[in-house]
Amino acid sequence: MIAFVQGPVAAITPGSAVIEVGGVGMLVKCTPRTLAELRIGQHARLTTALIVKEESLTLYGFADEDERATFDVLLTASGVAATMALAMLAVFTPDELRRAVAQGDAKSLTAVPRIGPKLAQKLLLEYKDKLGVPHGGVPAQKPVAAGPAPWSEQLHAALVGLGYAPREADEAVTAVTPDAEAQSVTDVGALLKSALRTLARTR
Repeated sequence: MIAFVQGPVAAITPGSAVIEVGGVGMLVKCTPRTLAELRIGQHARLTTALIVKEESLTLYGFADEDERATFDVLLTASGVAATMALAMLAVFTPDELRRAVAQGDAKSLTAVPRIGPKLAQKLLLEYKDKLGVPHGGVPAQKPVAAGPAPWSEQLHAALVGLGYAPREADEAVTAVTPDAEAQSVTDVGALLKSALRTLARTR
């Protein structure tokens, strides 16, 4: 079990980062929110979960232990693979997921790509006694430090990484740009939720 990785960030790609650990580049799949906090050349520490399959070993990285523990719980539901669990954490913080499950809010879960109404209802039942109660209010969004890629590029890459076509990602970025600029919002996680709501209305 690889509990965490730490070291300088060697590369950032849509959906993943490469962390240099002892001269070895570790490819770690992350949520857009986690990737938005990383900067190439800067030191990073990510809590991790290793998924082992016959044909592959995949390392998933998280900003904190709560996110990693929530990822583990999400995987306990039948039909939920690591990619879907990561997609849920791309749309919701752990506490937002707890609140949605506690309130029986199936509609909010359908904002996650590939989760329809039937699956959302099923997941509510499966997670009801596993995710626990919300820890409190939803944490305030942290502004993203200035970096080489603007928020629009990060958001576009996140949407493509979730399975949307580049054209759909372009349209979603365009749709949220006015509000993002008017409110000076650059948090990729918050913008991703707005973009997903826009895409859900157009499908």
